[in-house]
Amino acid sequence: MAWIELPIAPELGREFPGIVGPMTFRPETAAPLNELVNILLRGESTLSPGERELIATHVSWRNDCFFCQTIHGAVAAAQLNHDEELVQQAKRDWLHAEISPKLKALLNIAGKVQQGGKYVGEEDIAAARQLGATDREIHDTVLIAAVFCMCNRYVDGLGTWAPQDPDIYRARAAQIVEHGYSAVTETAAAQVVR
Repeated sequence: MAWIELPIAPELGREFPGIVGPMTFRPETAAPLNELVNILLRGESTLSPGERELIATHVSWRNDCFFCQTIHGAVAAAQLNHDEELVQQAKRDWLHAEISPKLKALLNIAGKVQQGGKYVGEEDIAAARQLGATDREIHDTVLIAAVFCMCNRYVDGLGTWAPQDPDIYRARAAQIVEHGYSAVTETAAAQVVR
């Protein structure tokens, strides 16, 4: 049970899970958060949406946020040939995952941002650049990591619940891939009986 009274999802008979509950509770703050996440994870970039979702998943795993690491892992897998094992590798053993050396360097930066922004050092940036990372990719990696630290704390700080069934996350991931993040919360908000 969440620490505050969140809107009830009619199909669940209880509050909406994860970040959807607080976003449905306060839609005026949900809109800019969803817009930022849509830009970072789905907008124009030289990193694929799947790679950017891996960054969000990795940071959420490091923060031990079950809901965020599971939903973003499902979205990443949906965009990476449904390779759920790759997502698990990128979370737990990213140095040995079957991802590009550049993405490994970016995950290193994201992991250091998760610890605290000042953990990122000149050598981390130089290593990423040497492996082909652009300034835009470095910028967006740092911002994705920072945003997901905030989102993880938002979800867990309000004591939200997370379903355990991976099929729920796979189904939600398919919706996100097709319609984006804003559509999920807008659909949830429309279901709330006021």
